[in-house]
Amino acid sequence: MNVSFLQELLSSIAEQGRALLPKSLFGVDGEDVNSLARALISGRGEASGVAIARALLDRYRALDGVQRAAFFRFLASDMQPDPVRVGTAAHSYIENPTPAALANLQKALESPRTEFFRRLHLAPGATLEIVGMRHDLLRLLSAEPELKAVDADLRRLFHVWFNRGFLVLRRIDWNTPALILEKIIRYEAVHEIQGWDDLRRRLDPADRRCFAFFHPSLVDEPLVFVEVALMRDVPDAIGSVLEEPHAEPDAKAPTTAVFYSISNCQEGLKGISFGNFLLKQVVEELAREQPSLKNFVTLSPVPQFAKWLEAVADKEAGAISADARALIEAMRHTRWPKGASEDDAEAIGTAMLALAAHYFLLAKGPDGRPVDPVARFHLGNGARLERINFLADTSEKSLREACGLMVNYRYDTKEIERNHEEYANEGIVACSRAVRGLLKLKAKGLAAPGDAPQAALPPPEAVQEPENAGS
Repeated sequence: MNVSFLQELLSSIAEQGRALLPKSLFGVDGEDVNSLARALISGRGEASGVAIARALLDRYRALDGVQRAAFFRFLASDMQPDPVRVGTAAHSYIENPTPAALANLQKALESPRTEFFRRLHLAPGATLEIVGMRHDLLRLLSAEPELKAVDADLRRLFHVWFNRGFLVLRRIDWNTPALILEKIIRYEAVHEIQGWDDLRRRLDPADRRCFAFFHPSLVDEPLVFVEVALMRDVPDAIGSVLEEPHAEPDAKAPTTAVFYSISNCQEGLKGISFGNFLLKQVVEELAREQPSLKNFVTLSPVPQFAKWLEAVADKEAGAISADARALIEAMRHTRWPKGASEDDAEAIGTAMLALAAHYFLLAKGPDGRPVDPVARFHLGNGARLERINFLADTSEKSLREACGLMVNYRYDTKEIERNHEEYANEGIVACSRAVRGLLKLKAKGLAAPGDAPQAALPPPEAVQEPENAGS
């Protein structure tokens, strides 16, 4: 109600402010968006500023892809700090490093784009639209790296606007408004929700939970949500979570909370992580609600494993035997394991587990961290790599992206801080003995003992994190 009242008030201010501005400012030419941007940072009054911001967002929405790219180039080239002013302020600070001189230098260094986006944010409904603008911008960065300065300004502002202190945790259940439930179906990034009946199976039973973070300015737009199954054991396959009949009301109390899907909803907020805060708060919420819960684990996808495996096969032809490679390809491109022999299943399983252990524990990206994006997320939050599960998900998507693998990460409240510190400071991957033991496998799917050691298997040079990755 308060947010709605505020939006109505801002809309009223925008309409009144528009009447005070010259009509030429609101021409029909799409290129006038640049003139609106200049006018917005020209120091006009509050009412006219809100009107200009609203008009600019309306004009931006009407632009096509080429015009939007041109607008971002305008922001990158025309809204930069004045180099002369920066140089003068820097020289003054070097000569006389007083607090006043430092403040003057900081003011000179601030990009005019930062003030532009601040004023743009005054328009009613602007928060979601600016997030959408960044989504458009992210699609351009690989081809136009000069736009990264615009993205850097937006990221800094988003870290403030979407500060954890502003976020609200809400439980999503079958009584949640349909508008939000429709978005949960659409935004699910890990295990596709097959319509309303499937959604109800995930929300309505007594042993299922779903929680989401919301921002006060986006009351009907979840930022990130997590789906949880309350179980008696740690699952080793997604079927036991999605398909198995749920617990009866008189069943034994659950001991394990399984986070089986974490989905980021707003692609324009990529790089502004909320999932770590979400998991920690959900753990606290569940522990209060269900004192019987002792284990908090995930059943997570491995979305980049197949790409890594292809890179390994290309670079180190002798690292994987021809027979094992043929079996792996058969699994990925057919309906395997239907009709597979026991020998084939054993060969593939042994090869996969050993290669997966190498992938998680030894393969590193340029920053020295694991190449897997989901692993970086959970390990960075203090989780432990507990178990690698073969054929945990035999859906077409999982066989194509992960060769059917899924992983359990364990959040042990007694180890979280230590695991986080060791990972952040030294890059140490916390894992169970069972996972580390997989590195010792010498199976027919891998190089023979006399060949190159497993540590020689290279990580791919260009594995990209998906825009809307789930965990």
